[in-house]
Amino acid sequence: MKVFVIDQKYCNGCYGCQIACKDEHCGNDWMPYQKPQPDTGHFWMKLQETTHGQVPKVKLEYRPYLCQHCDDPKCAVCDAVAKRPDGLVTIDPEKAVGRRDIMEACPYGAVYWNDELDIPQKCDGCAHLVDAGELPHCVELCATGALKFGEEEDFAEEIARATQIVPEDGCRPRVYYLNAPGLFIGGEAWNSEDNEVIVGAKVTLTLPDGSVRETETDDFGDFWFRNLEPGTYAVSLEAPGYAPASREAIQLDKSLNIGDFDLAKA
Repeated sequence: MKVFVIDQKYCNGCYGCQIACKDEHCGNDWMPYQKPQPDTGHFWMKLQETTHGQVPKVKLEYRPYLCQHCDDPKCAVCDAVAKRPDGLVTIDPEKAVGRRDIMEACPYGAVYWNDELDIPQKCDGCAHLVDAGELPHCVELCATGALKFGEEEDFAEEIARATQIVPEDGCRPRVYYLNAPGLFIGGEAWNSEDNEVIVGAKVTLTLPDGSVRETETDDFGDFWFRNLEPGTYAVSLEAPGYAPASREAIQLDKSLNIGDFDLAKA
């Protein structure tokens, strides 16, 4: 069965996938799978931007977001919604007339309502192209190779280390994400007396389980600890010629810039 594999490491936020979807579906009738997508208001492939951290320690996350083509699709409230043998989930435009409950049942918010045609619509994986042995248009036009599509067994290695967007009721989605950014803690070491950053200071992070990670401040006095899980952390800094400093009970539920450590001269 088919899967989408999306490597966020290579997504640079160019919006090419979102534009490709519009290019393929706006003004084009791909019956029996799709009626034309409206020019505005629908984003069957949508690039989500999320800012993590606080200025000046921030990171942007880009995540292409589409129908998850679930093995247990909650939108399948009637026979207008079909799970194809290849794994794609489609909505029959003729059977779905007036069926707002299809849109309302999707826990991902990936189904849109076409007011003009009075039908629900969403990504169908470009089923008309897949039937012709081609790739979905968004995958074909992804300039960085962040989007991939194919047989599940061909992506076994990637799937083994991927994450998914899984709602509480469970849908068994067939879209996999690689290199989704975890939480981070960032900060800076400096000395206010000299008004200079401190390069090469040893920074120790104590994790919730008591284990530690270490790094050093860079040429700007900055330090980062990435790919962290929610929990309570502690950070300590030390550098030759300076008194050590630390912060305890750092509660991490979102990425944090914990600010400056002003290390006094010893």
